[in-house]
Amino acid sequence: MKKIKNPTACIIIIGNEILSGRTLDTNKNYLCKELTAIGIDVLEARVVKDDEKQIISSVNELRKKYNYVFTTGGIGPTHDDITSNSIAKAFKVKLIKNKKALNILKKFYNLNNLNQARQKMAYLPKGSELLYNPITKAAGFRIKNVYVMAGIPEIMKAMFLNIVKKLKRGLPEVSKTLLFNLPESSIAEHLSNIQNNYKEVEIGSYPFMSGKKRGVNIVLRSQNKKLIKKVEKEILKKIKKN
Repeated sequence: MKKIKNPTACIIIIGNEILSGRTLDTNKNYLCKELTAIGIDVLEARVVKDDEKQIISSVNELRKKYNYVFTTGGIGPTHDDITSNSIAKAFKVKLIKNKKALNILKKFYNLNNLNQARQKMAYLPKGSELLYNPITKAAGFRIKNVYVMAGIPEIMKAMFLNIVKKLKRGLPEVSKTLLFNLPESSIAEHLSNIQNNYKEVEIGSYPFMSGKKRGVNIVLRSQNKKLIKKVEKEILKKIKKN
């Protein structure tokens, strides 16, 4: 079975609070799992500051390299929420008041509570498509192959569940984990030889320590279940022999 080429993706996490360590990022982990499960290969992930130049350069570089780019963070009502404006500049389009986004906010907040800060969330790059937000109603957006979502995990997940229905999918990889209570170095050469013989199976070696206990998890990944089984037998045979 020849390996099917899957769509590719990159994730950009935007926010000073992530880089300072104040906020724990869970969005990257969630998106990687969900995208991998539908056959979209996540090949890169970045964390960048709330900095216009960094956002523009990252978006422009990565949207050319991958089929999909997903960003989270920086689309709220405060002064440091600069993602929408930065992405408009990356695409060289104007940031405009989106009537549809504004009407959604009007219904949610009612006119008396729709202050200037909240109206800011209705400004989107010209030509972008709204990404529905069922929780706070402040829309994310898609412009070409870049999907811009909220940083709050619950809102980001709600947006993504609507996006995922429209994404082009590939063939998900299957994985198998083998645990050995052996030092990684004792099987490294065997794994290297087996990997050379089975290019279609990705063999990952991940050592662990728990108190005095040491070992290694060998993770096999491939689109071909039969090949994974063959590689598993090969590894077990080599370790038993030695």
